[in-house]
Amino acid sequence: MQTLKNSARKLAAPALLGLALLDMTLFGSAAQAATLVPPQGYYAGIEELKADKSGFKCDAVPTPYTGKLVFRSKYEGSDKARATLNLASEKAFRDSTASITTLERGVSKQVMQYMRDGRPEQLDCTLAWLGGWAQANALMSTDFNHTGKSMRKWALGSMSSAWLRLKFSNSHPLAAHQAQAELIEKWFGRMADQVVSDWSNLPLEKINNHSYWAAWSVMATAVATDRRDLFDWSIKEYRVAANQIDAQGFLPNELKRKQRALAYHNYALPPLAMIASFAQVNGVDVRPENNSALKRLGDRVLAGVKAPSAFKSKNGEKQDMTDLKIDSKFAWLEPWCSLYSCSAEVVEKKHEMQPFKTFRLGGDLTRVYDPQAEK
Repeated sequence: MQTLKNSARKLAAPALLGLALLDMTLFGSAAQAATLVPPQGYYAGIEELKADKSGFKCDAVPTPYTGKLVFRSKYEGSDKARATLNLASEKAFRDSTASITTLERGVSKQVMQYMRDGRPEQLDCTLAWLGGWAQANALMSTDFNHTGKSMRKWALGSMSSAWLRLKFSNSHPLAAHQAQAELIEKWFGRMADQVVSDWSNLPLEKINNHSYWAAWSVMATAVATDRRDLFDWSIKEYRVAANQIDAQGFLPNELKRKQRALAYHNYALPPLAMIASFAQVNGVDVRPENNSALKRLGDRVLAGVKAPSAFKSKNGEKQDMTDLKIDSKFAWLEPWCSLYSCSAEVVEKKHEMQPFKTFRLGGDLTRVYDPQAEK
């Protein structure tokens, strides 16, 4: 009898193993198929309608930019550090990209107004602007230079991250506009595919804050369009960035920016902190990457703001602190303090600077990560 039982167990073992493997496969497939989502704050509903005697006026749709993405750099003529501003080329850059920046800023402002006031004409305005550019297949030129492809990824990040507030709001504002939403999201997806092409396979010495912002734009679009391939690419690029951060929290390629090294370390943080926040809510914890590299980078920047001499010791240049006096430049503190336990000193500083509003991250981040601070 015991022999028969042992034989039965031997026969059953492979079957049980097969079932276990099948369960694991199904579970893995289910995990991979899970809908991508943003952090909880993006589900906020429209606030109570407020009286506005002046009324809402929707400006004309900025002319969709369908030309070559070839623009002058504001650092034109600078050395390899790309740290000396050229006022003439900056003006040329601003003039030639005006319609793109108008779209970015306008969409962010319209969405924030709509989420506050809930007027249908505010939503109609946003859909008209984005829909017009989507129909024109704007910003999709494959004739571009570095500044041009930079504008494409910045614009995509601005638009997709603002769109998330409409897409996921528990007020469901897009329910009655599904055809327009589909048109816009397909355009976002095409642009994200091009951004991936633009910024993939760069040599390590060329990977800096631009690549991080590209990865953020792709992450925002991944969630807006529920595309796992875009999500995975963004995570891959984040890991490259995290592994560039050295043991002291410095980014070697940003140290090359001479007197603007600290400012560019600070500028690298918003996209990285946002990617980490979005990754976490979708079951991917990137905080341990390279021995908590993101925490190290944030701590290095906060210490540098108080004592920039550490950066001078590292690259020999006295730091230009101009950008670091602008509160919105520290918008990364919102997602960063949701990922880590910020000290009382940092929290107090964060509260002094709130609300954090930056169109390149989709608008009001304080409303997303620390809504009680605005009440």
